[in-house]
Amino acid sequence: QVQLVESGGGLVQAGGSLRLSCAASGIIFSITTMAWYRQAPGKQRELVAIITSSGATNYADSVKGRFTISRDNAKNTVVLQMNSLKPEDTAVYYCNAKYPLSSSDYWGQGTQVTVSS
Repeated sequence: QVQLVESGGGLVQAGGSLRLSCAASGIIFSITTMAWYRQAPGKQRELVAIITSSGATNYADSVKGRFTISRDNAKNTVVLQMNSLKPEDTAVYYCNAKYPLSSSDYWGQGTQVTVSS
């Protein structure tokens, strides 16, 4: 059974930082591409950052230079460090696993990030 458990969301003032963490189980983490998505009220879910099994990363233009995605294969975790947060970063953030052995996407339950102006 695949589980992705996010933590680290919360309320922060504009300009502040938050660190989201996602712990994965039930998959071979080291071969899995991991990603963070977000969904703001009334908007579609969008890709924020992605990291491949080899450590290559890519970011949405709106977060480049402010967010950093990283992974720890020994701990089966992926982290999204968010700095210089803006009110428009307010959303529910979801951890995503793109598991190659089943060609399936798995999702966490989401964690709320609220940035006040």
